[in-house]
Amino acid sequence: MKEDEIYLIDLWRILRREWRWCVLPLLAALALAFAFLHVATRQWQATAWVQVGEFGPTPSGRDPKLEPFQRVIERIKTRLFQDQVLRSLGLPLNGRQAALYRSSLKLDPDPYANLIQLSVRADSAQQARALAAATTAQLQALHRRIQAVPMQQACERLQDIGSELAATQAERARLLQQQGEGKGSVEQQLLGNMLLSEKNATIRGLKSERDDLLARLGARYTYDTSAPWAAYVPERPAFPNPVLVLAVALMLGGGLGVFAAIVRSALRRRQATRMPQPQPAGSGA
Repeated sequence: MKEDEIYLIDLWRILRREWRWCVLPLLAALALAFAFLHVATRQWQATAWVQVGEFGPTPSGRDPKLEPFQRVIERIKTRLFQDQVLRSLGLPLNGRQAALYRSSLKLDPDPYANLIQLSVRADSAQQARALAAATTAQLQALHRRIQAVPMQQACERLQDIGSELAATQAERARLLQQQGEGKGSVEQQLLGNMLLSEKNATIRGLKSERDDLLARLGARYTYDTSAPWAAYVPERPAFPNPVLVLAVALMLGGGLGVFAAIVRSALRRRQATRMPQPQPAGSGA
C-alpha cells in the first residue's frame, strides 16, 4: 500500500511538472470532438411497434398468426422487402438513404405481447417516421394478401351454412305442418317425429357452427397487421451523441495526456543522467 501511495505521489508530481504535455492532447481531443460534432451528418431514429395480424378460424393446434414471428423478421430483413419499402417512398435503391435504412433497421420481437419493435434511422425526423410507417404498411399489405384466400373461404363457408340452415328450417316447418294436420299412418307419424328430431339437431349444429365462425371472424380474433401506436421520433438526433462523443474525447485525451507527460518526464531524466558531472575543485595531481 505504501508503494502505491509513493507511485501516485510521483505521478502527481510528474503531471504538475509536465502539465503542458498533459493538457495539449486533451485540448486536441476536445477540438477534434467539437469538429466531429459540427461536420457529422445528423441521424434521427424512429421507433415503431408492429402487431402481427391473426386469423380466428385457423384450425385447432395451429398458430393463428398470419405469419410466425421469426418468418416475419426474416422477411423484413430480405433485400426484396426493403426495396419495396424504398420504392413506395420514391427513394433510390443505391443511394445513401437506402444504405442507411438497411444498416440501421433493427427488429426486437416480443412474442408474449404479440409485438415487434422496429427502429430505423434517416437524415431527418420526417423521413425516419416515413420509413417506419412504410415498413409497417408494406408488411400489412403483404399479410392482407396472405389472409385473402382463407378469409374468402371462411365467408363462403358462412354463406353455405346460411343456405343449409334456411333449407333445414324450411324442411322442419314442413314436417311440423304435416304433424299438425295429423295425416298419414302411425308409422308415418313416427318417421316424421324422427325426421323432425334430426332436423332440430341439424339446425342446432348449424347455428352453433355459424355463431362460432362469426365470433372468430370478429375483431377480437381476426385483425390485420398494424401499428398500435404512431412511430416515435425524439426531438434530438440519435447520432452523433454529444455526451458520448465528449466523454470519449475526455477519456482518450486524458489518457494520451498522462502518457505524454510520463514519456516527457522519462526523457528529461535520461538527458539529465547523460550530462557530465562537474569535477570538484582541487581534485588534480
